[in-house]
Amino acid sequence: MQNMHLDTLKLVDTLSSRVAFDTGAGMKLVVESHAPGVYRIRIGRPEAVAADIAPGTRARVHAEILLARPEAIGEATVEPLSSAKKGWRLTHGDVSLDVGSYPFSLDLQRHGKSVLTLSDTGVHFDQEVWTVGFELRQNEKIFGLGETPGDLDRRTEVIVSDDPQHRALPLAWSPSGWGVYVNTLGRVEHDLGAESADEYLITLADTTFDLFLFAAEPAEILNQYTQLTGRAGQPVLWSMGVWLEQQQGQTATQTAEIISEFRKQQISVDGVLMLPPAAWGYQDSKLLPEWDAERFPDPRQMTELFAKHAAHLCMHTIPAVLADSQTFVELEDRGWLLTTESGDVHVFPGVPATAGKPFGLLDLTHRDTLNVWSERHRHLVEDGLGATACDVQFDIPDTVVARGGEQGAVLRSLYPALARRALFDATAGHKVPPEGVVFSSDLFPGAQRLLWQSAPRVTNNWAGLQHTLRTALSIGASGIPVQMHAVGNSQAAVDEMTPELYLRWLGMAVFSSNFCFQGHPSLIPTGLDEATRAHIQTWLQWRYRLIPYVLGAIEDAARTGLPVQRSMAMSFPADEQAQRWDTQYLLGPAILVAPATQPGHEIKVYLPKGDAWWDLNTGWRYEGGTTWTVQCGLGSLPVFGREGHMLCLGPTAHHTGEFNSARILDEVWMFGMPVHNPVVMRNKIRVMQMQGSSYIKGLEGLRILPSEGLEVKRRGAEVRISRAR
Repeated sequence: MQNMHLDTLKLVDTLSSRVAFDTGAGMKLVVESHAPGVYRIRIGRPEAVAADIAPGTRARVHAEILLARPEAIGEATVEPLSSAKKGWRLTHGDVSLDVGSYPFSLDLQRHGKSVLTLSDTGVHFDQEVWTVGFELRQNEKIFGLGETPGDLDRRTEVIVSDDPQHRALPLAWSPSGWGVYVNTLGRVEHDLGAESADEYLITLADTTFDLFLFAAEPAEILNQYTQLTGRAGQPVLWSMGVWLEQQQGQTATQTAEIISEFRKQQISVDGVLMLPPAAWGYQDSKLLPEWDAERFPDPRQMTELFAKHAAHLCMHTIPAVLADSQTFVELEDRGWLLTTESGDVHVFPGVPATAGKPFGLLDLTHRDTLNVWSERHRHLVEDGLGATACDVQFDIPDTVVARGGEQGAVLRSLYPALARRALFDATAGHKVPPEGVVFSSDLFPGAQRLLWQSAPRVTNNWAGLQHTLRTALSIGASGIPVQMHAVGNSQAAVDEMTPELYLRWLGMAVFSSNFCFQGHPSLIPTGLDEATRAHIQTWLQWRYRLIPYVLGAIEDAARTGLPVQRSMAMSFPADEQAQRWDTQYLLGPAILVAPATQPGHEIKVYLPKGDAWWDLNTGWRYEGGTTWTVQCGLGSLPVFGREGHMLCLGPTAHHTGEFNSARILDEVWMFGMPVHNPVVMRNKIRVMQMQGSSYIKGLEGLRILPSEGLEVKRRGAEVRISRAR
């Protein structure tokens, strides 16, 4: 049946936490309580919706790419609706989903209040395309769905999942308490009120309709979404230090000389990102790496040169073979390259990673190809390579077919996921927990499982600073935990980059997941004036002291799904005033940052209501729900600690190799009476409340800076914080 409008349903069976219906069109509808506050709705052929993972090898691979936890863990009660309505209610805690059968309807409720309702469009299937509509309230905001340099509220936009220019991700949510995730690799178009102002219209190209609905606060939606679809592994410690991006046209030796000069001037750095083209190709059909002899005549000597300066290399790679090579012919015969529908290998036009030369792509849907490609990179890591960088989100034509049968939108979504996961497996090796970094700009379903997301190339002006900040907050709202900012762009005009802008950019980047200096003479710290360099040193000291906290926030993402840089809408959904300040953000759970996004020393900051806030620069306490104008020189920004939290800082350092792994912490700052366990790497610090005091274990040997009005007493391994008498 190619045309179906879901109007009426016939109940087939009810099981624990789930109901199933016959649609009357040869399809089955299954609705289940999948997790607390999460409902899964599937419509399709009975055999396709009978199990959590569809039958067939390729379908199983696709399901594993999309879902890390396909099994339902909800324990809802199922009961008929009132006599006035025909249908069923699934209830789990304070969240319920009403499924009406005559006519078909969906009503997602939280605390007894409707948060998302099926619109008059309902659910419709025609010519392999599903359409579903949800009602939108006036002024309702929608966040997530990928990267944007503009307003974080995506209302009135149209976003297409497999269009590389749309930079799409699959999660949408609203501060009013709902979230939507379409579970497919096929093309999904999200019309967020563009065609009809009061309707969120989703069109999905797939034979099976598979949708997850969430009802919760935004933070809990991110938690449930990332539990469902997967979370990131751990980054290696050195990746938390400052990076340097190689300048275009610069040799590896020249880049190493910059690192040497950094060390002489005591400028902190840990990682070096080498620019495309790819550092190696493949010398035969066994995919044995062949280093670019012109750029890297002696790879081992090069890695040793950077290792001497305690710097780790990140090199570009690509699963491609040049079209004019003998290896291309050999792999074409073997069937290891993506082909057209006619069976000929598809030749892609040149990209930076191939130095502009045409190429064929390895068919990573072929298990043998994928395993060999990953294994080759594992050997490179074992030989001293620190990390890999790989961008493969090409606009693959619909006529290209993979060996597994994937093509079109499915292949465009699947290919970057396979490439990046293979590289992470190679980099992380057999470490427990897995630790590794794959530097990439690709966005795809499941991208939140992998680190490190690169920032966009922006202009060297104030608009560029806002652009990189907004993209970090928007992908964070979509489930990606980390974006690494670049301080400027060496590939754009640098004339607009003033010392003031440079320092404001650096200040924001210090209070982020991480950042990368540019190797351009006008953007590199050693090329700037003495006064600017002095401020840079101050910011770099801050960065390395923050590493335990920021890494703790990344580890927190592996537990909660929350990003390192958290937008106001995500963190304070009940405070509509806070949502208007959409370039402010929380760094982890404890630190509020108001970066400078325009010239001048006066910076306005809004302190969200519901909490008190402590100024890190002055130690003064401010009530929430207030707006302030703060005077900030070039060596400071408005940064506030959230009352009840602590900030654990490490020592100053010039690279992470100077850290004492047994004593990664140096100092603790208190923001009022401690209530929450601090976010810090490998957290072993615990807070307990007794008799009006906080008793904290795990602060042995650390300097403690209490906020005003508190006193500290040490009792062996325990610290007591109480009100000053």
